[in-house]
Amino acid sequence: MPAISMKVNGQAVCGDVEGRTLLVEFIRDKLGLTGTHVGCDTSQCGACVVHVNGKAVKSCTALAIAHDGAEVTTIEGLAANGKLHPMQEAFREHHGLQCGFCTPGMIMAAVDMVNRLGKKLDEDTIRHELEGNICRCTGYHNIVAAVKAGAANM
Repeated sequence: MPAISMKVNGQAVCGDVEGRTLLVEFIRDKLGLTGTHVGCDTSQCGACVVHVNGKAVKSCTALAIAHDGAEVTTIEGLAANGKLHPMQEAFREHHGLQCGFCTPGMIMAAVDMVNRLGKKLDEDTIRHELEGNICRCTGYHNIVAAVKAGAANM
């Protein structure tokens, strides 16, 4: 089995993987970081979004071996010094979650959106950018409000 190494949430990690091991499997099963969820295995729902080298990636369709040497950030890596990331705090404040299953992917996609498009996001842009993330609980109104507030505070 090939060995891979990468930085995950700022920590150097390595492990042996089969060539078919998905990045989400490496993150969850090998590293024990279970905040990244598997919702569909087809990259439709966005529950598995992580940042790879600063860009959002759906980890359920990305091979771990293809990310050898990468810098990966998961939802667990957003908070710093015991303080939630502004986007995490905004989701909490604006009730942008209910069951919480999609929340890590939504937050990771939202942070990527702000990094690419800036802090001043309108509702249409937010809704368009989140089209690859599915929530089965909230109806998106609170998620949009949370993203807008989180963006302003980033």
